[in-house]
Amino acid sequence: MKDTAYNQINPLIRIKETELLSPAQYEQLLHAETIDELRDLLKNTVYGEYLREDFEDNFEYIYSKEQGKLFEWFYQMAPEPEIISIYTSRFTFHNLKVLTKAEITGQNLDHLFVEDGHYSLATVKSAIHTRTSSELPEAYMEAIREVLDYLEESTVLQAIDIIYDRSFLTYQRQLAEKLGYEDVIKEITSFIDLTNISTTARGLVQGQTETFLSTVLSSSGSIPKAEFLPYAGQTLETFTTFAVSTKYGEILAPLVDSDTHELNLVAFEKIKDDYLTNIFNKSNVVAFGPLPLLSYLNAKEVEWKNLRMLVVGKKNHFPVEQLKERMRSVNGS
Repeated sequence: MKDTAYNQINPLIRIKETELLSPAQYEQLLHAETIDELRDLLKNTVYGEYLREDFEDNFEYIYSKEQGKLFEWFYQMAPEPEIISIYTSRFTFHNLKVLTKAEITGQNLDHLFVEDGHYSLATVKSAIHTRTSSELPEAYMEAIREVLDYLEESTVLQAIDIIYDRSFLTYQRQLAEKLGYEDVIKEITSFIDLTNISTTARGLVQGQTETFLSTVLSSSGSIPKAEFLPYAGQTLETFTTFAVSTKYGEILAPLVDSDTHELNLVAFEKIKDDYLTNIFNKSNVVAFGPLPLLSYLNAKEVEWKNLRMLVVGKKNHFPVEQLKERMRSVNGS
């Protein structure tokens, strides 16, 4: 589809961008003395309507509702629904995980359902229960069937997360290739590569086998999965040397501990998010195509992550500097 297809929605996105929390507002929130002060600072933002007395205890519910409303609006407005699915599919796959576990164990886990702006709780539950759906794309149904078929032969519930996570990354790459936008493909490929690096590093710390890594790693990135597998059974230090030698070395090098020569896995997710945000910063000078839309969705997700951290931090009296270190980049700052 031509970039000009986004001519109508992009000006609306620019207006929505003015509603995002600014660096100055984040600075005020960081230095709020109490959760009550933080709540007061949010009164004149898009979160104002949710600021009841129990705001901090119901943040996940508020986040889910605000997110679902936003995604639903984008699905109605975007010329290519697949662009929205680039973001919403991570939440759809989360719902598949939760509701498949509920189906298998007989538990009621409806409270863990997250709004994705497209597929209702009833739709997803029905798809899992019947293995058929007139609403969910075939990629979701293939993942559901693979999980359920596996569980007919095994009782290892961890397989639910493993299979759905791998299917999610494959689906992301398929969407990017179908859409054909260079910047979208770059972002998705980088996301998969960095996820594989993180998964391998954590797997080594846990003592996972080559068979396990082969199962959980995605083949949809730019770094072949086969390059990760020989590190099974080796040290995190050895794998760190490999990770820094990849094209992501510039962002990973600062994470290497000077004493242990190992990646700091606690800081990894923040670095990954900031790197992907920087890919989208190009949208600041791009007026056409889907990049402004994706950049806004990324910025909104970063905002939610930062707010969640601030709410938890203020409830537990974390020092300002500790919170500042963990905050994701906002508009490149």
